[in-house]
Amino acid sequence: MKKIVNKWKIWVHTCVVALLLLTVGIPMTACSKGDEAVPETAVERELLVSAEKVATIPASALQRLADAYGGSLKEQIKYDVAVYTIRYRTTYQEKETEASGLVALPVNRTSPAPVLSVQHGTIFKHEEAPSASAGGLTGFEFFAAGGYVTLMPDYLGFGASKQVLHPYYHQQYSGLAVVDMIKAAQSLYARENIAVNDQLFLAGYSEGGFVTLAAQKEIEMNPAHGLKVTASGAGAGGYDLTEMLADVVAGKPYEYPAYLAYVLMSYNTSYGWNRPLTDFFREPYASRLAALFNGQHSGGNINSQLTTNTRELFTEKFLTDLKGSGEQDLKQALLANSFNSWVPQSPTRLYHGTADVIVPYANSEHTFIRMKGAGAPNMTLVPIKGGTHGSSFIPMVVDLVPWMQSFEKRN
Repeated sequence: MKKIVNKWKIWVHTCVVALLLLTVGIPMTACSKGDEAVPETAVERELLVSAEKVATIPASALQRLADAYGGSLKEQIKYDVAVYTIRYRTTYQEKETEASGLVALPVNRTSPAPVLSVQHGTIFKHEEAPSASAGGLTGFEFFAAGGYVTLMPDYLGFGASKQVLHPYYHQQYSGLAVVDMIKAAQSLYARENIAVNDQLFLAGYSEGGFVTLAAQKEIEMNPAHGLKVTASGAGAGGYDLTEMLADVVAGKPYEYPAYLAYVLMSYNTSYGWNRPLTDFFREPYASRLAALFNGQHSGGNINSQLTTNTRELFTEKFLTDLKGSGEQDLKQALLANSFNSWVPQSPTRLYHGTADVIVPYANSEHTFIRMKGAGAPNMTLVPIKGGTHGSSFIPMVVDLVPWMQSFEKRN
């Protein structure tokens, strides 16, 4: 049971079925040597680097699993699922780099499939990345079994790009990593004779909510991508980072200090500041952090080595500068990575638990009010009454899935 709970905490972005899938083994067919790689063509060389088939999951196995849990989801499972890891080209610090992720394809679907890109929540360990599952279940396969071509980006800093520190809550790098995977995967569809329609759905929770809006913004603001978002659902993301900074400045305790450290260390690297960590953190925390963020430690482990008392975590000078006119680079970065000026044009739903203390509900509420007031044509805020950061995901999915299905083309 402890292992199941830990998995749920890691993959908080997955749905009810995804959670159940993690609790049992599913037989998978081994890949033949001929399945190992998808050859490149002139088109593929633009973004797709390689694709490797790692598993085939029979629909019958997923249906048996559904039976074991009362059979209420059995009718949703219609297709075998072919799972691929892909490597593709994207941009980091103005240079081309490789990123990776998983693609789950519904096998033998006779009509063109919609595409769904699912953005995972915050992870710290390299082994938590979708592509690191090595053919094991992530939970996302359920969507593919229901007919969606399902994409699961690792994000920069994991998988093929694990040599860099993940650019956590960096809007541009987050959005591009998703958009470039969506485009790169098109070459895989062509190779595997998978027909997709023109519908593209985005969904994510926690950091995945932030990344979902970053990808949506990248698509809507840059028509050259040739993509159009059909509908987008984002849950419990930190959309206004300047608002969250105010709580730190006020000296309020923070239950998950690993997130705060993640943002600072990420920006210090991503923006090339390369400042000593003692500029931000008191000892002994400053000396611990580099080793804690090496991709080998879980969020819980990192938290245990920090403190929830922000006045003890951060230096007095850093907090004083945040209150006053100092730390302008950081303040400008937080502002640049907040969604304070963009107005979503695609149908969008924000979900948030009203009792969330990790990312306060007010963050989504204020973001919604601003976007709606600025003219967002089809936007809804769905409060999850009494929901915490950990408990609000499942209620989100219960509402999100039928909403997405209402847009689907009937072929």
